[in-house]
Amino acid sequence: MPVDGHSASDKLMKHAVRQHGLVALTALAILVALGGEARAQDVQSLVKRAVQVQLNADDTDHSCWVFHEVDRKPNDSVVQWVAQTHSGAVIRVTEKNGHPVSTADQRKQVESFVKDASAQAQQRQDQSRDDQRARSMLELLPVAFDWKISSRNRRTTTLAFSPKASFNPPTREARVFSAMQGFLTLRGDRIVEFKGHLVHDVDFGAGLLGKLNQGGTFRIERRDVGNGIWDITESHIHIEGHALIFKSISEQEDDVKTSFTREPDSVTLQQAASRVLSK
Repeated sequence: MPVDGHSASDKLMKHAVRQHGLVALTALAILVALGGEARAQDVQSLVKRAVQVQLNADDTDHSCWVFHEVDRKPNDSVVQWVAQTHSGAVIRVTEKNGHPVSTADQRKQVESFVKDASAQAQQRQDQSRDDQRARSMLELLPVAFDWKISSRNRRTTTLAFSPKASFNPPTREARVFSAMQGFLTLRGDRIVEFKGHLVHDVDFGAGLLGKLNQGGTFRIERRDVGNGIWDITESHIHIEGHALIFKSISEQEDDVKTSFTREPDSVTLQQAASRVLSK
């Protein structure tokens, strides 16, 4: 007998359809969630792999290069030639704060460094400290940020990053680093560009020890400078505030390196001095 114009079997069928639809939607939601988690894990793996490739390259790269550098900081801008050796980098400054340096002073600076073992040791110590800080920041990439793919083409993949709420920065540098959001561009497994901005103020000691202001920006470019060796070719840092985060890296700096020429790995300080003085 009809019930409200429909048979009992019709009602049972519709109920079954509704239940099936609910199950299907639930299953779809689970699949979407799992797919999103898998994609997030894939992106995380991509970042981890790029970081490891870079760290491995840094550990095995013993190459020495001569290059031209324009490094502009407030009240401390230089144009110079740099010749790397395993004992230190010989530097010939051709221009300082917009003024040319005399040829005699250029030669005096180069020759003085070559003869000064303590200056060489101090330079190596400073470089080692900055290299370790850079390495520590690189190692934080997979753990300090949430990642997602922003765009992709045949040559590069660009990933968007934002601060991870659960991350607890272990150092002052990490506090600044983890307050950034922006983009990381990869070519294969190599990092070619890393850029971002501070999403909020960063205070030290409730502002008494320093403060960096929201909106500050950074951009770092890495390129194959020759022979499959990658190096930082541009650094642009513009962060407003009054806390000194790195000993030898300013919060206001534009640094561009060009004209890379590889030298023998065994190049000496005297040979490096000859190289920069002939430029």
